[in-house]
Amino acid sequence: MFTFTLWEIIQIIITILAVGVIFSGLVKKPQTYEDLLEGKNNVLQDLKFAIAVAAPAVIFHELAHKFLALYYGFSATYVASWWGLGIGLVLRFLAPGWIFFIPGYVSISGAGTALQYGLTALAGPLTNLILFGIFWLLLKKDIAPKYSAIWQVAKQINLWLFVFNMLPIPGLDGFKFYSSFF
Repeated sequence: MFTFTLWEIIQIIITILAVGVIFSGLVKKPQTYEDLLEGKNNVLQDLKFAIAVAAPAVIFHELAHKFLALYYGFSATYVASWWGLGIGLVLRFLAPGWIFFIPGYVSISGAGTALQYGLTALAGPLTNLILFGIFWLLLKKDIAPKYSAIWQVAKQINLWLFVFNMLPIPGLDGFKFYSSFF
């Protein structure tokens, strides 16, 4: 029931890598004292760190839309937004420190109720809110302090994605969710 096409998997992998590159300009892997002494500045380490903190927020958001849509009997396919990823990459290199892009979306079709469509729209931001809560709890309980830098950045990214996506602006999940009641 929860199937992916090969093209969807390829698009997800491309999205993960692009999100990593985009965020690697904003979030850097914290350096150890030894790294600073040796003058290390590893671009690959920054990329891996950015993928670890940002890609799950984006991918789990979209997968929540897909899985709930499939549960309701809709057709649902992940689609990378080539324009959105391109804008993100251009901003990464031309306007460092400023990020705005739409990495992808889930194309949904089929007959259903307005409530089903509204809840499907809510599934992505709600996933980000849950992830925010998990990372907040990991930090508060000091679980795996070795990864606290990852937890901190991932917590902030998920909170930002939740708030942004719940805005009642056409095209965003919040607009689709709120519109489902009218």
